[in-house]
Amino acid sequence: MNKTTSIFISLISGLLIGVGGLMAYQFFVRPPAVTVEKPQKQAKPLYYRNPMNPEVTSPVPAKDHMGMDYIPVYADKAPTPDKTGTVKIDPVTEQNIGVRTATAKLSSLSHLIRTVGKVTYDEERISKLHPKTEGWVEKLFVDKTGTKVDKNTMLLSVYSPQLVTSSQEYLLAISSAKTLENSPFDDIRHSAEQMVISARQRLALLDVPEHQIHDMVKTGNIPKALHIHSPFNGTVINIGAREGQYVTPQTELYMLADLSKVWVIAQVYESDLPWVSENDAVDMQLTAIPGKTFHGTLSYIYPYAEAATRTIKVRMAFDNPDLLLKPDMFANVTIHTKNQPEAITVPTEAIIRSGDKDQVFIMRAPGQFEPRKVTTGLSADGMTQILNGVTVGEEVVTSSQFLIDSESKLNETTEKMRAIDAPAVEQMHDHPQTMSDHKKPAPASSSSMSMPEMEHHHD
Repeated sequence: MNKTTSIFISLISGLLIGVGGLMAYQFFVRPPAVTVEKPQKQAKPLYYRNPMNPEVTSPVPAKDHMGMDYIPVYADKAPTPDKTGTVKIDPVTEQNIGVRTATAKLSSLSHLIRTVGKVTYDEERISKLHPKTEGWVEKLFVDKTGTKVDKNTMLLSVYSPQLVTSSQEYLLAISSAKTLENSPFDDIRHSAEQMVISARQRLALLDVPEHQIHDMVKTGNIPKALHIHSPFNGTVINIGAREGQYVTPQTELYMLADLSKVWVIAQVYESDLPWVSENDAVDMQLTAIPGKTFHGTLSYIYPYAEAATRTIKVRMAFDNPDLLLKPDMFANVTIHTKNQPEAITVPTEAIIRSGDKDQVFIMRAPGQFEPRKVTTGLSADGMTQILNGVTVGEEVVTSSQFLIDSESKLNETTEKMRAIDAPAVEQMHDHPQTMSDHKKPAPASSSSMSMPEMEHHHD
């Protein structure tokens, strides 16, 4: 190898070593380039909230009683619901707390009212018999209570001096009228006829039965006893006199009742009162008559409430042709109320009642729930009418609504605090120097208490 070749090889080797060293410096020794980013403008916080209680907020930085800094809330992090109190829940939380919804729909509510009733007399089918004159009971033809009697059955006879006098006057008036019927004087004949009519009316006012008057005119015999008859088919409920007893118009001789129709009196609660109306169908069952259902109608709703029970009395009418229904029996009554007109209904459990208002939560979108005040109507079978506040097809929350309500109230309180504190926050950001001046401690006044300097004297 000649000298020229050796020099060439040495130059090539040196060049390679220099390039390798430069590359090693670039990758292993030289520090990386620093990228300088332009600082972004820091967002202004809307307000500051207590880290332990979000309801406590402040327009300026502050610390809680434990020394923890309030957390700033920025516009992009603050809740921005469509309406105050709206709650947003992520799907996982919504599933964990068991949120369920139902659709508001049009439906007609019906309601069965079950209560206890008591069989009683039909007041329009009761008769109390009193004599129209004084006298003595001569004969009792029906002397046992509970006896069934037919219309016009003779019940008793009463000896009455007044009846004897009135009967005599009637017979004399008839005799005089017959004597003067051929009189040439019209006035005399007319007066005689009027006497007969007057005497006949007096007997009618004494309740003298027609058959006694007929027999008296036919035979000319004056009856001394007044016969009292039953005015209808019925049952003897009470006997108020016995044979030989002196009676007056104040004496109740008999009390009769027609039991072919009876009343049943029941009580309904005030909450059921809007449902009931006259002519509602009623079913009734009695323990004393198993296996039989009686059908009647609600005939009257009393216009007052019972002071002791705060219930309202209703009256029902039932046919009783076989006399199976006895007064004072107790019965189980079912009132079939009429269907209400179609209205918007939601499950009753969806309504949150908070004293002065009722509200529901509407699902505006998946995971977004809006509180809505509502006006409620009647409730039945787990459904409640909504008179105002909800439209057909809207989804209402039916479970976990109280958890959502708590969160809604928290959001609503925060929104109110934001509205109150917003002017103060703006003032703080617009005049930072002024705010910092306010934070400077005030100089001690002359009235501040201070420790006096003590002079030390050395003996």
